[in-house]
Amino acid sequence: MDWLLAIKATILGIVEGLTEFLPISSTGHLIVAGSLLDFTGETAKTFEIAIQAGAMLAVIWEYRQRIAATVAGVFSDATAQRFALNVLIAFIPAVVLGLAFAKPIKAHLFAPVPVAIAFIAGALIILWVEARHRRLYGARDLEGRRHARVETVDAMTPLDALKVGLAQCFALVPGTSRSGATIIGGMIFGLSRKAATEFSFYLAIPTLIGAGIYSLWKQRASLSGADLPLFTVGAAFAFASALVCIRWLIRYISTHDFRLFAWYRIAFGAVILITSWTGIVSWAG
Repeated sequence: MDWLLAIKATILGIVEGLTEFLPISSTGHLIVAGSLLDFTGETAKTFEIAIQAGAMLAVIWEYRQRIAATVAGVFSDATAQRFALNVLIAFIPAVVLGLAFAKPIKAHLFAPVPVAIAFIAGALIILWVEARHRRLYGARDLEGRRHARVETVDAMTPLDALKVGLAQCFALVPGTSRSGATIIGGMIFGLSRKAATEFSFYLAIPTLIGAGIYSLWKQRASLSGADLPLFTVGAAFAFASALVCIRWLIRYISTHDFRLFAWYRIAFGAVILITSWTGIVSWAG
């Protein structure tokens, strides 16, 4: 494997792992990073599937006990059944809309400038939701423990899951952020910050698996055994960085809100737009 490609795979794997579960859009970051690293084309698209799989495995590993308990009790335990049903319900809307609109979205929106615009729009929504949260619950009660209608994942109803699933559909637009859409959407619909974040992690598993299988099928002509070492390096770094990110985020939200990520999104998006409009950087589509 070429050392330059290995370095690019490492960088992109770390980018994927650090951004997949934060409300800052992993897809948007990969589009921009791929453009900067000159790593685009069919191989790059297939590579993204591999590193997303690495990030997904980090969730499975971190929550392996809960996942194992759910699988073991899916035919006998009411809590496990309700949890599995909620994840399935939340997963379905993105499948339906993704199959219907994936092609035009990829044709027109998978480029740095549209991503930058989505970054800024998403940031404004996060700031609005956080302002609403503080107005309703008070600045000191970040978690909303005494106020949130749904305090834990197990307290969610199928209707709650459907609402979060519909919110996830906004993430079909690159730069929006799948985790951001589900977490912020969950908070709007009455979930505590912790419940919304954890459910976003669980929902990532079928979402990334489904997207990966579909994308692999679409990109099957570009698959090559020669790319396996490259994909392995990227997936390994995505797994490691995602695991660190998941554990950090759970600690972070116990004492902080999401405004920091909103300001980051605005700064990131502004840099892309300014460099594009001034011609400082010629962003690849």
